[in-house]
Amino acid sequence: MSVPVRSVVFIVDDDASVRKGLGRLMRSAGYHAEAFESAEAFLVHPPADLPACLILDVMMPGLDGPALQERLEASGNLLPIIFLSGHADVPTSVRAMKHGALDFLQKPVEDHILLQAVEVALEGSARTRAESGEISGIRSRLELLTPREREVLEQVITGALNKQIAATLGIAEKTVKIHRAKVMHKMGAGSVAELVRLAARTGIEPAAR
Repeated sequence: MSVPVRSVVFIVDDDASVRKGLGRLMRSAGYHAEAFESAEAFLVHPPADLPACLILDVMMPGLDGPALQERLEASGNLLPIIFLSGHADVPTSVRAMKHGALDFLQKPVEDHILLQAVEVALEGSARTRAESGEISGIRSRLELLTPREREVLEQVITGALNKQIAATLGIAEKTVKIHRAKVMHKMGAGSVAELVRLAARTGIEPAAR
């Protein structure tokens, strides 16, 4: 019986012995590991649909580690990256950290230090995925609203009363109550405060009144 994969550690290094050693270490810690000999080989691999991180060599033929990091960043891929470098290179490490690298470790790195970095990276990846999933769900609910219901939502989150919303939108207060109830139901909000939170998660902030 196979064990379900809950997270994956990608390894990109042009040294076969390093790939083999890191893969063995990750698997011994209970992680699923996938290794690639180049940045180009990694880029054609389908993205992981589960918590994941990338252990990335700095110096490689072709596309090097920092260039791969920037390529992923430009595409919107938020994969946490742990860099491994065979020599001290302050400018490269600064560049990598500025672009969001989680860690920059010197080869050879002690197993427990690397595994600790991987654990932090995977926890961060899981949080990011959960937040992204929540936001996608809220946006899906927003799409269920009619244009008028969306207008009512934008008024409700300002704290406006039904009669104030009616005056602003030029509709009857009774109609506002109906739309308001539908908005709360479709958005799955039990209170105005919760509706405000849900709206804020997708970037909808109360307009100044």
